[in-house]
Amino acid sequence: MEKGTMNIMKTLAIITARGGSKRIPRKNIKEFNGKPIIAYSIEAALDSGVFDTVMVSTDDDEIAEIAENYGASVPFRRSDATSDDHATTSDVLEEVLNTYAARGEHFDIAACIYPTAPFITADKLKSAVEMLASSDADTVMPVVRYSYPPQRAYEIEDGLLKFRAPEYMDARSQDLSPWYHDAGQFYIFRTEGFLKTHRITAGNIIPLEISDMEVQDIDTETDWKMAELKYSLLKA
Repeated sequence: MEKGTMNIMKTLAIITARGGSKRIPRKNIKEFNGKPIIAYSIEAALDSGVFDTVMVSTDDDEIAEIAENYGASVPFRRSDATSDDHATTSDVLEEVLNTYAARGEHFDIAACIYPTAPFITADKLKSAVEMLASSDADTVMPVVRYSYPPQRAYEIEDGLLKFRAPEYMDARSQDLSPWYHDAGQFYIFRTEGFLKTHRITAGNIIPLEISDMEVQDIDTETDWKMAELKYSLLKA
């Protein structure tokens, strides 16, 4: 389904990229395999062809300039209230949607795209938007399967290991249902439901399963190097 077949819906991609980053300074525009890491998110959103607008929400002039150089729009700056360490992603998304609404622009489907997710591809975004548009669900979320069954997890209590869930002590791994976690890359959601609940993950969520090789949290310099290694292997 191309964007033209969704002409009754308006779609918005929101890339959330504030200037402050404590653990990795200037993280959102740090060079990743040859270009600012935010460029991967912008290019994937633009190349997907399913968004009427691809914008970056930021409080930072340098991020705004780089974002515009890679083709995103930065029509307004993030407020002080959504630029500090206590603002949630939902706060940022709500501010963006309400600011557009005050300007007379309304969107039916939006994407929240993280700026440090170089494994996002145009195909993944396109598939996710199509999955949501052709369903009655509220959100599409990329997920990845836990590599080891979390039902068999241990915890440490008084210096000793204990099964977290003793009922699974004798269960075979192949008999346990797979569990998944948020891939931490993007969410596609219906704006009407989000503005009512103030949660991206409220209501019915469709999973978009991706491989562990395409997922990497980037919170430390070691994480960064691991992500670059994975990316290089995928592109080899």
